[in-house]
Formats: sequence, C-alpha cells, structure tokens
Amino acid sequence: MANNQSVRRHLDAFIRGRIIGKLEEGRSVTSVAAEFGIAHIIISRLWRQFQTTGTAIRGFSSGCQRGTTPADDRYIVLQARRNRRQTAGEIARHTTQATGRPISRFTVARRLHGGGLFARRPVRCVPVTPAHRRRRSL
Repeated sequence: MANNQSVRRHLDAFIRGRIIGKLEEGRSVTSVAAEFGIAHIIISRLWRQFQTTGTAIRGFSSGCQRGTTPADDRYIVLQARRNRRQTAGEIARHTTQATGRPISRFTVARRLHGGGLFARRPVRCVPVTPAHRRRRSL
C-alpha cells in the first residue's frame, strides 16, 4: 500500500541561501525549482519573502510564550509535594511571590499534571459524624 501523504520539511538556512543566490544571479524560479527538486511556489514564496524583509531566515516567534521556566516547573512540583493540601491557587500565589512573574492557577495545574501530580482542592466541608447521621435520619 503506497503512502500518498506528503512529508513537510522546512528548508534549512544553507539551502535557502543557495536558492536566493541563484535567484539573485538572474535565474528563473522554475529553473531553480527544477534544480533543487522543490515546487516552484515554495521558491517564489521564499523569493518574495526575501525581497520584502531582506532576509530568508525563518522566524520562530509564533505561538504563546511559556509563563514558566523549567526551574519554575520544578519549584511548583516541589511545593505541591511539600504540602499535599495546597490548592493550585495557593501554589500559584507562592510561585508568583518567589519569581515575581504572575502565574495562573491553570498553569500550575498543567505543570503539576506534567509532573505526575494533579491540582487538588482540600475538602472544605463539615465532617459527618455518627451523631450527625442519626440526627439526619430522624
């Protein structure tokens, strides 16, 4: 059974530089595409990017930045292990005070989950004693 899915690989900086060099020599997009075995639309997109930005280097700024560093993650898990009854919100407050950067309780819950722990809420209710049960049944 043949695999019809295309494999997407990014062009490394060296190949990008070579392609731009050939296009600057005056070669056509189709001839450069044929030489490198790449679709001509990719070459023309790379050429357009180079002409507008002046560089052919890929940007790596997409996506949301991480709120915590690996050291923060270790600190969060350590706090949770030290005091098993702490809520994620309390751990978030401690971590914010320790690092000086605001961290949400949801971030703490994700980091605990990554560390094999789970955000726990201490039970805030009155413990039911046998006397309570008797009164309720009456």
